[in-house]
Amino acid sequence: MTDPRSAWPALPYERLHGTAETLQLWTQIVGKVAVARLPWLNHAWHAALHLSARGLTTPLMPAGAGALQFEFDFIAQQLVLRAADGGEVSIALQPGAVADVYAQVQAALTALGAPTRIVAIPNELPDPTPFAKDVAPRPYDPAMARDLWLAMVRMARVFDRFRSRFLGKCSPLHLFWGASDLAQTRFSGRRAPLHPGGVPNLPDAVTREAYSHEVASAGFWPGDPRHPEPAFYAYAYPTPAGFAQAAVSPPQARFSAELGEFLLPYEAVRTAADPDAALLAFLQTTYEAAADLGGWDRAALECGEGIPGVPRPVA
Repeated sequence: MTDPRSAWPALPYERLHGTAETLQLWTQIVGKVAVARLPWLNHAWHAALHLSARGLTTPLMPAGAGALQFEFDFIAQQLVLRAADGGEVSIALQPGAVADVYAQVQAALTALGAPTRIVAIPNELPDPTPFAKDVAPRPYDPAMARDLWLAMVRMARVFDRFRSRFLGKCSPLHLFWGASDLAQTRFSGRRAPLHPGGVPNLPDAVTREAYSHEVASAGFWPGDPRHPEPAFYAYAYPTPAGFAQAAVSPPQARFSAELGEFLLPYEAVRTAADPDAALLAFLQTTYEAAADLGGWDRAALECGEGIPGVPRPVA
């Protein structure tokens, strides 16, 4: 039998982090085009990127009488802008300056008849150097970018199973380019206290709208200097009393007081005897801790796991 662990690529932080940081800036440029062209959806869902069979895509964005869509293609190693009238422009994914990619994205939009002005500075990062002035050479390892995407493809099948267990409001699995995290969020249905804001280089209005309602959120993050390894995370807002002390699975999961969330190293999942089961256990037990301690109406919000091709029974 095929070892299930073989489908989960290794993501060593020492090789990954430079490419991940570069991708975070590139995805911010593209994501901000969606912000400029789409009506605001609750919790900024309109601006997030989604997994595709080749990489990451924006939502379909209106442009005149037609539409546009960007795709990071990690097989061909290109950023492709496609228009509904058949127009297409490709930008090579390669090491270089963020300013060059920004200029090429703007030129591609103009070439397809859709020039777009964006707020051209990074969000949620300590260095707010405008994209057009970020001329430092940036690393990019195509193999690591492909493996990062393939890891997310593998995660998606587990998050889809987890999502199918919930009847209440739940986000799709999507990548938020601010913090560069792949996220899925469940909602209790109740309003939350006003968020204090304070996220670096992000308007408080965005944060407060995102956390307008109670959430239990989980996802994947490639790490940063504070936590130099890729990890799965889970948190609740507002954080219920006792959440940090909750017993969760698998045993490698720990609560980070610095980040205010549970973390599970990606490597612990990748090397588990059954990686899918290990990740699903983390998602389920951290959600149960948030829901139980937060007083969610679990009986009304939950259901059995979905089965392909079988509608849910309705009495």
